[in-house]
Amino acid sequence: MLDGGWSTAQDGCMSLRAAARFAALSRRRRVLVVVSSLLAVVLLVMGGLRAWHAIEKHARPHASAARPSAVLLVPGYGGNTRSLSALAARIRAGGREATIVRLPGDGTGDLEAQAGVLNRYVNQAIGRGSPSVDVVGYSAGGVVARLWDVEYDGAKAARRIITLGTPLHGTRLAAAGAAFAPAACPAACQELVPGSALLTRLQRAPFTGRPAWLSLWTDDDQVVQPADSARLAGAVNVALQNVCPGAVIAHGQLPTAPLVVGIVLHALGTAPLHAPSSAECGSLRALGGAALAPARDAYVVMSLEAKLAHAAARNTAT
Repeated sequence: MLDGGWSTAQDGCMSLRAAARFAALSRRRRVLVVVSSLLAVVLLVMGGLRAWHAIEKHARPHASAARPSAVLLVPGYGGNTRSLSALAARIRAGGREATIVRLPGDGTGDLEAQAGVLNRYVNQAIGRGSPSVDVVGYSAGGVVARLWDVEYDGAKAARRIITLGTPLHGTRLAAAGAAFAPAACPAACQELVPGSALLTRLQRAPFTGRPAWLSLWTDDDQVVQPADSARLAGAVNVALQNVCPGAVIAHGQLPTAPLVVGIVLHALGTAPLHAPSSAECGSLRALGGAALAPARDAYVVMSLEAKLAHAAARNTAT
């Protein structure tokens, strides 16, 4: 108690002496002392902030500059994840993290809700330390990717986006379904009708500042009509038959055709995106088919076309 009181008294005397010395200084010297003191405080604060940022940087998960981006694959209408399983396996075989997005419900609901689900997958990948993401969208899954890019500022997280047979301008099949079998044309189908409010909004969205984008389609597409509805202004747009003339690839074969797999694997690399020339046809097919294991179990992926046709026949029968 006495020690504490004596110490306080000593501190008070020292403060008084310091104040007296300061008052005895000339006005110019007093200004110099004040400025020097303020500068010392600023430097101390800045040093503390740098140290705090360094600690935070090492404390949180972070990605090495050499770590490749995680790949997110978005299935098409109906949300069938098996349609992308072979492609995902090929990507993983190359040392990349590849995740197939599970769309809500049966994958035929509101595309904007699906874009929200994709955004959660993106955040999870970034949270695990991926420096960015690459997104591969198949069929309507590419519209989901475009929605996510526009509504969630995909440029902040996506390195590049690749779409396969995506009806960015809609498809006549959806229009026919909405007109003749409306009960079989739920929200996603309605939104894929050419001229829908959702597609119109996407078409008006500027492409400037977006992630690098590669859009692939096949002239043999009987689901997305016209086939070049997949074209996106500002993207690298590629009709597969321009790369391999005479290639016959249906809509449902897009995720597994060796040519498509080869182009996707090459596009997921570090080189700038480009439209492959016909001289690359053989090498891209070889790349895409080199490690494709034969399917061990057969499965049927019911396309949008098949679903609408089935529903229309059922409605006619009743």
